[in-house]
Amino acid sequence: MHTRMKTISKLTSDVGATMIEREIPEIGDDDILVKTLAVSVCGTDVHIYEYNRWAKSRIRLPQIMGHELAGQVVKLGKNVTSVNLGDIVSAETHIVCGECEFCKSGNAHICINTSILGVDRDGAFSEYVAIPAKNAWINNPDIDPAYLCVQEPLGNAIHTVLSGATQGKSFAIVGCGPIGVMAVDVAKAVGASKVFAIDLNDYRLDLAKKLGADVCLNPKTQDVISEVLNQTDGLGVDVVCEMSGSGIAMNQAFKYLKKGGRMSILGLPDHPFTIDVANDIVFKGVTVNGITGRRIMETWQQGKELIDAGKLHLETAVTHILPFEDFKQAFDLMISGNCGKIVLRVGEKEER
Repeated sequence: MHTRMKTISKLTSDVGATMIEREIPEIGDDDILVKTLAVSVCGTDVHIYEYNRWAKSRIRLPQIMGHELAGQVVKLGKNVTSVNLGDIVSAETHIVCGECEFCKSGNAHICINTSILGVDRDGAFSEYVAIPAKNAWINNPDIDPAYLCVQEPLGNAIHTVLSGATQGKSFAIVGCGPIGVMAVDVAKAVGASKVFAIDLNDYRLDLAKKLGADVCLNPKTQDVISEVLNQTDGLGVDVVCEMSGSGIAMNQAFKYLKKGGRMSILGLPDHPFTIDVANDIVFKGVTVNGITGRRIMETWQQGKELIDAGKLHLETAVTHILPFEDFKQAFDLMISGNCGKIVLRVGEKEER
């Protein structure tokens, strides 16, 4: 095997990233080396690319970007028995300690010692990536890696939608970026009675419609609170999945969330804002869930079952598949908002 690989790396505080060669990483006794076949671009990658306030506080330069991947196992650490050479894997990107109170109680997704691939350590926008074997999710090798690599963000959508009852419930998906549109798909797959998709971008609302949204609303031209209440007999929706991170959108959502309903929040506001806790939460008797990552590995199993059953439409959620070298086009599309999930193809499978 050659010793160097192409990577998309963040080198400076300027906007952008650079394709440079780096050494292929060494692996530890409990790790595997994965030859990357496809990666997808996340909003977190955009924050790093633009080097916003969060990225400046978190990312240590230089660093290989990216964390959503599918690839082929080409090397095993000496202690690894759970994965075989040639397996096609994706990665749970939260690398947890396994020793803290939360890990030991089945809540590893909130491990206090979490290290995130592509954020706290070199990531997957590279021809090869080293990951702990325990973080590998073995895939069906017959599925295109372009769709396997989106299982990590799909898991965010699944965790958000399935953090409470779903069958026969009405949903509002607020923020129809790539994870939001996948949440529309998931909600319909698990028995939602009606799904409202809410976003400022008509391209993404059209995509949500293709993925099964019953009603698409744009707050720029429509009174979302009135529209949702009018179409739910004045009661509101049973569930809000908040993906936008907008304080305005979240406050509106509490107004059209039904009494006794569920607010599951994945979106990350970029600044603090005020919520009317008394009237919108306490007196309405609603449940508020904070969603971080995926339940390890429960959410991955739920995703596998939905994919194997043919209930999801990842070929629609993935709107662009580009060569690895065209990463700048991918980021331009992400920043424009006129896309769903964007995938970069990296390499080809090795024959075994």
